[in-house]
Amino acid sequence: MRRRAGAALVLGPVLGAFGLGLPREAWAGTQIEEPLANAVRSALAASVSDSAPPKAVFDTIETRLSYLRWLGEMSNRLKKRHTEHLARVEFLETAWYESTRAGLQPSLLLGLIQVESGFRRYAISSAGARGYTQVMPFWARTIGNGDARHLFHMQTNLRFGCVILRHYLDRERGDLYMALGRYNGSRGRPEYPNAVFASQRAWDYRMT
Repeated sequence: MRRRAGAALVLGPVLGAFGLGLPREAWAGTQIEEPLANAVRSALAASVSDSAPPKAVFDTIETRLSYLRWLGEMSNRLKKRHTEHLARVEFLETAWYESTRAGLQPSLLLGLIQVESGFRRYAISSAGARGYTQVMPFWARTIGNGDARHLFHMQTNLRFGCVILRHYLDRERGDLYMALGRYNGSRGRPEYPNAVFASQRAWDYRMT
């Protein structure tokens, strides 16, 4: 059972296929604002500033077909939570693009989102963490354009979440357990990493 780091409300009523419903709790952590070296800050800012739309590129027909099979299977799994097909596919295409861009497994990102926000686009925690991946507003000031409202934009939120987790993973020298703890603000404690790993298993898929 993971630590309850803070209850969150969904801003409502809200629009969007992934934000509908009554206010509910979200189990979200709080990334801790830490000093960043100028070079690190610049690199992270560059990583989130690329505004190119997510577009998967494949070297072979086989890899594209494998991706399409993944997309179809994940869409079926996510349908239990969200029924609008086009929005569901757009979300999954973006999740795949942003996670692979950051060198992360798509299943890891989906597991993290399930734990952090329950796939609710407009979730906001009592600590102020926002969106699918529950990004703290200070990141918008530190490496973004300063407007925390943009963290509710789907691609922006997924990109920030992936870039931040990649940053923590690099800081922890590849130790995903510790990186997840840092993402949640509970570094060294098992509840949050274990919850994400458990959720990740629901999104595992062998792309062949």
